[in-house]
Amino acid sequence: MAGVGKRLLTAVAATAVLGGLLTAAPAAEAAEAVDWKPCADVPEADCGTVTVPIDWAHPDRGTTTIALARRKATDPQARIGSILMNPGGPGGEGADAVKYGFALSPEITKRFDTVGFDPRGVGASTQIKCGLDELIADHPVVPRNQAEFDQLAQYNRKLGESCARLTGPLAKFGDTASVARDMDAIRAALGERKLTYYGVSYGTLMGQQYAELFPDKVRALVLDSNMDHSQFTAWEFLNSETQSMQAAFGEFAAWCGRTPRCALHGQDVSKVTRALQDKAARGELKDPQSGELITPLDLASLIRAHFYGPDWDLLAETLKAYADGTKPAVSAKLKEDIPVNNVFRSVFCDDWKLPVHNFAELETYRRAAAALAPDIKVNNLAWTSITGCVGWPERTDNPQHPLWLHGAPPLLMLSSKHDPATPYAWSRTAARQSGSTLLTYDGWGHGAYFKHSECVTKATDDYLITGKLPARGTHCAAVEPTPPQSRVAGPKLPPTTGF
Repeated sequence: MAGVGKRLLTAVAATAVLGGLLTAAPAAEAAEAVDWKPCADVPEADCGTVTVPIDWAHPDRGTTTIALARRKATDPQARIGSILMNPGGPGGEGADAVKYGFALSPEITKRFDTVGFDPRGVGASTQIKCGLDELIADHPVVPRNQAEFDQLAQYNRKLGESCARLTGPLAKFGDTASVARDMDAIRAALGERKLTYYGVSYGTLMGQQYAELFPDKVRALVLDSNMDHSQFTAWEFLNSETQSMQAAFGEFAAWCGRTPRCALHGQDVSKVTRALQDKAARGELKDPQSGELITPLDLASLIRAHFYGPDWDLLAETLKAYADGTKPAVSAKLKEDIPVNNVFRSVFCDDWKLPVHNFAELETYRRAAAALAPDIKVNNLAWTSITGCVGWPERTDNPQHPLWLHGAPPLLMLSSKHDPATPYAWSRTAARQSGSTLLTYDGWGHGAYFKHSECVTKATDDYLITGKLPARGTHCAAVEPTPPQSRVAGPKLPPTTGF
């Protein structure tokens, strides 16, 4: 790995020079007000749209539509304004999420209209569409040799070409810098002088880049579970993601050890999981429910998905069922349905330049990750993000750079200490680079605001309402996970398959 590290340092330096910084952009003051109407499927919410340029650098080259949904403040007399919301992604549908209950605490919904948006290319906005045949074409997810690496590159290239063919120019403008400009058009259309925003996971990158581009238009931004857009190499990205997920596995195993209701209580959770990994690697592990073969990447996907909540009870039951060969009480969903409106690569590959040049390089990364994370082997989300851009035909228009804010008011960043998708270290880096205040939740899962911590909720709400930040270095105590059936109602993060 010493040789790999030396090559990576060289790549970091080269990419840093190419990255550059975003420059401040003019605010969108001329936007028309949103023509709100009751949503057809959820009449108690309002739906509307804003129209924005496809290419903000050349506004005369066509427009695209951004879908919005709004739930009005419950106490009009106490209303402060609107809070724009995004649940992550790439590809998260914020409008649908708000329609179906994505909101912050009652203190916030009392004082703010909650507004969700589907980013460009997504959901009810003008969609980026890709060819179904290209999407479902067989391809190696974990290449075993150079020939399979080339097949993966060809699959990605053909898929990307189909997106451009079926969508037109919008397919080349899915990047988050363009989304940030769209957010300013939304702000103006809502009649807000400055933006109040809550973004989680990939939604934090939208907020970060908004603050870079429009520092004088920021009122209050809460960025929960941050992306670190200064991860410059494929190995740096894969390594940080995998180590974070392995650490989250250690927390799960420790919980099983101290919690009698855990289905694996009294067993060596690591030993059970590694045996399943070995069985999957031999092509011998089957889903007891469906009989389908489970690959090591499938198993990593299963584990990661249950760390978001976290849903440790169900994960333990499922791993035990796999080990015993019996049907789990609740069938675990291992593979996700992929719709034709598929934007992950169109966004991620436009935001991240993480080249992997050949099979030997990719295999070196895979083996190194497995050595660092013997239980989960690799973070499947990071793996598929990186390999999904191998051979992608479009250039990266919004590449990585350190977060740099000048002229924006202080931002509030949140992070769980044991986050499986956006490592705690990412939020620490983003806060350090930007001078933002980081509030740490010393617990588990993805999306710190939604972990039933009164400490996190109150500090965040106070900031959104008054602008007052918590003291730097504030930590909020962990809230022990509870079985799903005993969880109290409260703010809930929509399910996500990405960041």
